[in-house]
Amino acid sequence: MTTTKRTSLISKATIDRLPLYFRTLRLVQDEGIDVISSDELGRRLGITPEQIRKDLASFGQFGKKGVGYYVNELKHNVGGILGLDNHWNIAVIGIGHLGAALANYQNFVSLGFNLVALFDQDPKVIGTVQNHVKVEDVRELAQIVRERHVDIGIIAVPAAFAQEVADQLVTAGVKGIWNFAPIKMQVPDSMHIVNEDLSIGLSRLSYYITRR
Repeated sequence: MTTTKRTSLISKATIDRLPLYFRTLRLVQDEGIDVISSDELGRRLGITPEQIRKDLASFGQFGKKGVGYYVNELKHNVGGILGLDNHWNIAVIGIGHLGAALANYQNFVSLGFNLVALFDQDPKVIGTVQNHVKVEDVRELAQIVRERHVDIGIIAVPAAFAQEVADQLVTAGVKGIWNFAPIKMQVPDSMHIVNEDLSIGLSRLSYYITRR
């Protein structure tokens, strides 16, 4: 079975758990722990050891029977599976409260992402600096995205402008979009997009605590 075919058979649930493994391994490493068992990893994540072993086995052989997983090695391997060693270039569009918070998120660098561009349409914001990056006029988006080889566009603009920004990012050739605008984007099937709607998350939480 080829790698492409094998990867296509891996469930979305397994893929969605990989970032949780990576984050936990980083924390474990910060604690000075060199080896961890699937039991301990599962305890920290609330996932069964069997599920962890099954997930990781989808990508190869990791760990040593009777010993466990070498934390640094497994973190490196999971990071590689997630593509974090590609050092993707990212841009944030919309430098309001949320966009500014994203622009100043320090873990981007430690995760292997490079913040290379910021955009806004407000003259008062254009020209200011966030996290050592100058905010550019959104009208220059397409040109700058190409010049700086932006791989991922992060949309943090109001819903009314989000689709237009997404269209520009697609045309400019980004590989993926992380969308924080509360609308469903229309993008080509070939474009990878992840939607984060904060209102949905809060509404879901409200539902559960109301029925507590």
